[in-house]
Amino acid sequence: MSAPPNATGVTGRRLAALTEGWRVYRADRGGAFGLAVLLVVVALALLAPVLTRSGELDVTRVQGAPLQPPSATNWLGTDESGRSVLLLTWWGARMSLLVGLSAAVLSMVIGTVVGLLAAHFGGWVATLLLRVTDFFLVLPALVLAIALSTVLSRGVFTIVLAIGVTSWPQTARLVRAQTLTVETRPYIERARALGGGHRHLLGKHVLPAVLPLVFATTTLTVASAIIAESTLSFLGLGDPSMISWGSMLKSAMDTGAVTAGAWWYLLPPGLGIAIVVLSFTLCGRALETVLNPKLRGTRR
Repeated sequence: MSAPPNATGVTGRRLAALTEGWRVYRADRGGAFGLAVLLVVVALALLAPVLTRSGELDVTRVQGAPLQPPSATNWLGTDESGRSVLLLTWWGARMSLLVGLSAAVLSMVIGTVVGLLAAHFGGWVATLLLRVTDFFLVLPALVLAIALSTVLSRGVFTIVLAIGVTSWPQTARLVRAQTLTVETRPYIERARALGGGHRHLLGKHVLPAVLPLVFATTTLTVASAIIAESTLSFLGLGDPSMISWGSMLKSAMDTGAVTAGAWWYLLPPGLGIAIVVLSFTLCGRALETVLNPKLRGTRR
């Protein structure tokens, strides 16, 4: 049974739009480079349990000497317990990416829901939600995340919650502005005239039009979340049983690696944070170029 002509036409237009968007994205060298780096980092992080042995991270089973410089045995040297810094950095990428992505998704969900509801319903609903948004915007996000991490029990969930519930206001404001623009379009008026309810309007028409902007914003939010996770772990508020880039920097500071000149202990996690954050930022800027044609001539 063949598909209706209208459905076929809509599918064709969406496929053409995706193809054109990918062509524009590939033309952005920074975005293509950032995406390639992220694919490599994510692949290595996922394959860490397959390509390495987690038992080598156990301080009771290591055989290396503490704070040894890079050598043929340990390419990036060892930490204060004799563990391979390369292995620590490799496994630390898993936790940093997990927390960053999870916190960004939580922030995206909260911000999208708040922005949609505030723009669609207006009135006292918008007033209430915007006042809550302004409250979180006024407070420094990092300070609020530190306070939440201190009050709640330590763990990965606490870090994700602390970052996610403090970084959504910017997404909420962007979604609200985009929703107000979308709801002025003729097809929204036609849907209302035909008796479309709130759930139909938001789920069928408004949300699909807003999601591309949300995805572009999320890539930038992931970068901020990774920095926030590293900061919280560096301050000793992360999960002490998990290895992350931030916890590696804290261990290096606490064990005297800085004063001992053990640059090999500091450089890998620091570079890891910088490279991943830069890659997400480049991807976010490239997505902005895809979604906003006015930027295509200014970012070549």
